[in-house]
Amino acid sequence: MNPDYIIVGSGSAGSAMAYRLSEDGQHNVLVIEFGGMDAGPLIQMPAALSYPMNMKTYDWGYSSEPEPHLDGRSLVTPRGKVVGGSSSINGMVYVRGHAKDYDYWEEQGAKGWGYGDVLPYFKRMESWHDGGHGGDPTWRGTDGPLHVTRGPRANPLFQAFVDAGRQAGYEVTDDYNGEKQEGFGPMEQTVWKGRRWSAANAYLKPALKRPNVDLKRGLVRKVVIEDGRAVGVEVEFNGKIETIRANREVVLAAGSINSPKILLLSGVGPAADLAEHGIDVVADRGGVGQNLQDHLELYIQQACVQPITLFKHWNLFSKALIGAQWLFTKTGLGASNQFESAAFIRSKAGVEYPDIQYHFLPIAVRYDGQAAAEGHGYQAHVGPMRSASRGAVTLRSADPLDAPKIQFNYMSKLEDWEDFRNCIRLTREIFGQEAFAPYAGKEIQPGSDVQTDDELDNFIRKHAESAFHPCGTARMGRADDPLAVVDHECRVIGVEGLRLADSSIFPRVTNGNLNGPSIMVGEKASDHILGKTPLAKSNAEPWISPRWEEAQR
Repeated sequence: MNPDYIIVGSGSAGSAMAYRLSEDGQHNVLVIEFGGMDAGPLIQMPAALSYPMNMKTYDWGYSSEPEPHLDGRSLVTPRGKVVGGSSSINGMVYVRGHAKDYDYWEEQGAKGWGYGDVLPYFKRMESWHDGGHGGDPTWRGTDGPLHVTRGPRANPLFQAFVDAGRQAGYEVTDDYNGEKQEGFGPMEQTVWKGRRWSAANAYLKPALKRPNVDLKRGLVRKVVIEDGRAVGVEVEFNGKIETIRANREVVLAAGSINSPKILLLSGVGPAADLAEHGIDVVADRGGVGQNLQDHLELYIQQACVQPITLFKHWNLFSKALIGAQWLFTKTGLGASNQFESAAFIRSKAGVEYPDIQYHFLPIAVRYDGQAAAEGHGYQAHVGPMRSASRGAVTLRSADPLDAPKIQFNYMSKLEDWEDFRNCIRLTREIFGQEAFAPYAGKEIQPGSDVQTDDELDNFIRKHAESAFHPCGTARMGRADDPLAVVDHECRVIGVEGLRLADSSIFPRVTNGNLNGPSIMVGEKASDHILGKTPLAKSNAEPWISPRWEEAQR
């Protein structure tokens, strides 16, 4: 194949670009993916989500360096190593982010990426199914490749969580992806007809049916740059190294860990760091690998006095039945990620829009699939959305086979600790409402004896976990901004013919999970790459609490 465009990585953004760049049949598109195919129930069955992200077959297996503010713990950093990238191993939660997130991007120099600019792309990519749970269709898309659904919310605990939020004085919302993010309501998932609806299922597989799209297995070692222009990539597969040339452009979409790594190996990055590894400098860009952000979260767990939680299925016999029902009918408990209620709230008065997110789950369990020993329980995953802490992705060596060094620098700011203590106390208040009275047993975690600031800090240090939302390592900004890596059209500053489009380019992490915004970046970048006029700007006005300045809720 003689590709016009080479896309490195078949994840959320890469798959979307493969679909859009090949759509009119004018251009040959080659996607290069190191991981294998996504067949089999462990990826496709939504309820099995804790498996693929803990499997070396599907995950790059990265970990952070010891985190100095979290007792030196190394936190796992799962990244998808499979078609569909991390959209094939994630929790399938669908969140666009808050309108103000994108307005902030634009203020930071990402011209044309304000909420009015990105909303039409969110609508273009979605096929939204409300499942009879309400919401305003004018804010949503109807015929895009990405199916977005809602769980059945059959377990009474899902409604109890929303009712408790209302009783505590918070807003309710029937669609946090529509006009009003703030409040308690149903959670959305990228699940369709009982299957994980990854970017591979939504975008890549339909694109691969076209004669002008090809998928190649291989590890991209670096971008080949001649006279300041990207002309192709150096790829290794089965020990053989070859160069594949692109007629038009090379597009990096390897994610927020591997995209900066490839840039650095290609000589694009901070000159001093490159020199240290003996890499010739092509473009001295100080921001490559910097500005790393993520969401941390805690699991606040409560025992349940009624035997109605998913714990009753936590045995081999029940799991086998659920698996069999799913395999043959794509229905039942296996067909949902079980995150079916959510909330976005503001931490205090004077915060304009939500900065705390909740995922509610009707079982007390860890992400690695270990159930709480106490038996029946439920939990809220909670964490602040806009931590000021920043980390970096750097090279361990000049060997492309070496994992990069990932240092998040979690909890490095004083306000991180205040924010997290606040999250715990607000959650306890919600769990203490009347709606939970028929169900609430003792607090499993942190436990009712953990009350003072010091005790809470100690719990946070030991138990805070990544929500797996790394981003920001090649941020978008003005071309004259020394720390920007790509301009507003996703062109890598200082190199011709090279673009980067994935969650690396986020100037700041969005409110919520990153799969939706990453796909949106792929959708919008495609129009820039093809030189199309961007979709017409929306003038829809999002809901902001009229009392935000004086009230927390």
